[in-house]
Amino acid sequence: MLALSILGFLAERPMHAYELRQVISDLIGHNRPVSDGALYPALNRLLEAGHLERHAEADSGAGARTRQVLRITQSGRQELMRRLSEPKTSEITDGGSFFTLLAFLSRLPEPEQQAAVLRRRLDFLTQPASFFSHSGAPARIKDVDDRYRKGMLIMARAAQQAERAWLEQTLAELTGGAAASAEA
Repeated sequence: MLALSILGFLAERPMHAYELRQVISDLIGHNRPVSDGALYPALNRLLEAGHLERHAEADSGAGARTRQVLRITQSGRQELMRRLSEPKTSEITDGGSFFTLLAFLSRLPEPEQQAAVLRRRLDFLTQPASFFSHSGAPARIKDVDDRYRKGMLIMARAAQQAERAWLEQTLAELTGGAAASAEA
């Protein structure tokens, strides 16, 4: 998700690495801190692949020093579109990864491409799941005695219901209503 974040933010505008680290940290840092040890190798891989280019620009100010500004290339834009339109299953099923994907999904040019990704998430959310199982089936709230585990289930269910409602509404808007109501 770090490479997707780098490509996504640089598609918006060129940035130097420190600024890029800040915006990525704002997006995903609360879940996974973005260290220099993770950022710079990812940047180097994207530079080597031709997805980014680096330019030296003088800082504006007295005694200005040179800073390295990163820009996305045409190849990088194509890679961003590929990652957005063909996300891995783990990027659909993991909430944090899906939110990172969602942050850049509007970059896909066609509403149907966006809808296809959202449908995959909605399909995942409609499958029975739970943090705990009861006799081999997902645990129901009433079957859980521990108050904290019950709290986990209550909060997860509320978040899932809110996300499903948003997905269904957004799919209806993207597809003119017919496809989303068929999914629901």
